[in-house]
Amino acid sequence: MTNIPMSSPDLNDQDRQGMQAALSAAGLPDAELRSVLKVLEGPSLSMGPQIEAFEKSIAEFSGARHAIAVNSGTAGLHLCVRAAGIGPGDLVLTTPFSFVASSNVLLFENAVPVYVDVDPGTGNLGLAQLTRAAADLMAGGEAARRWLPRKGSAGGKLKAILPVDVFGQPAKMDEINALARQYGLKVIEDSCEALGSEYKGRKAGMLGDCGVFAFYPNKQITTGEGGVIVTDDDAAAGMMRALRNQGRAPGDTWLQHTYLGYNYRLDEMSAALGVTQMARIEELLRKRDQVAAWYDERMDEIPGVERYTVEADTTRMSWFVYVVKFDARIDRDAIARKLVGLGIPARPYFAPIHLQPFMVERFGFQPGDFPVTEDLGRRSLAIPFSSVMSEAMVEQVCRILRTVVAG
Repeated sequence: MTNIPMSSPDLNDQDRQGMQAALSAAGLPDAELRSVLKVLEGPSLSMGPQIEAFEKSIAEFSGARHAIAVNSGTAGLHLCVRAAGIGPGDLVLTTPFSFVASSNVLLFENAVPVYVDVDPGTGNLGLAQLTRAAADLMAGGEAARRWLPRKGSAGGKLKAILPVDVFGQPAKMDEINALARQYGLKVIEDSCEALGSEYKGRKAGMLGDCGVFAFYPNKQITTGEGGVIVTDDDAAAGMMRALRNQGRAPGDTWLQHTYLGYNYRLDEMSAALGVTQMARIEELLRKRDQVAAWYDERMDEIPGVERYTVEADTTRMSWFVYVVKFDARIDRDAIARKLVGLGIPARPYFAPIHLQPFMVERFGFQPGDFPVTEDLGRRSLAIPFSSVMSEAMVEQVCRILRTVVAG
């Protein structure tokens, strides 16, 4: 949330103009603008030196052997699914508390998302249920059926786990990887919200077989649209590079296509923006951390408002959004409407994936299937968050939130 319209009578004209000016800039100084203009003045707008430089910067930052730039985080996750050999009828353990893309990429290949409810403190995959689900699905029969959707699944083979690093916090990846090794499963880490986060001192995105970062404007860095896959798997990286470029393998001419591929290429202007942003990634992460710290101090003073848990295993939290949970007795939607009416944008985060209309129609999910996810979906709200927010802005948001909650 980087652009906050300020129409609240609680803010004077100077406050309103200052906050709007800071946030409308989206944290993009002149260096970013110059980098894009330089590309426009040059000979290459696609698959040129800026892509290579951007991939190198992500690889060095994450410690990956390979970084593959694509035009969205969704595209990156889809290529990971393809590279993992996940196809029609295959089962993938994943979370219903996420942005819908983490499930859509499975449906693109006619695979079946098998949902596991989440931890109420973090919103990440619940380990106890994940462990039980994996064991039951591998056993098959009646034990497996209790985890499968009511319709749309023929009880295929379990192939992978796709955990999501919710709001920037890594999932319990050591336990997830141990489970995957036990059953011979692939692990695709959705780190689209977690660039810069660390789990037990290790970088998010590098905690499974492959990981994906995304760079939509509300992310830690932005390329407008875009994403990067990171992996140490040479064969998977080679395949994904071919798939993003219409299936052209090394040695193929422009009109030769070894694989069924996609136009998932990232353009040079976006990559140039990414290169410039990565040059100051630590600065951007520190600023977001400071804004989150200001919020933390004030949220503990607002009755009926609860913060998401940052666990000890998360040795560095990279803040994507700032999401709070309201007491069950508080009408979250009414609070959101009042905030928006006072010029403070706020939105529910996340809506449970299994209750999206097309998921209900295809798989027969019903309310009550994943109670923790549904509870978090009812009570969670994302409030304004950006690296360019000042402490005064945070104070204004919290003061208005405190007033609205108090009624």
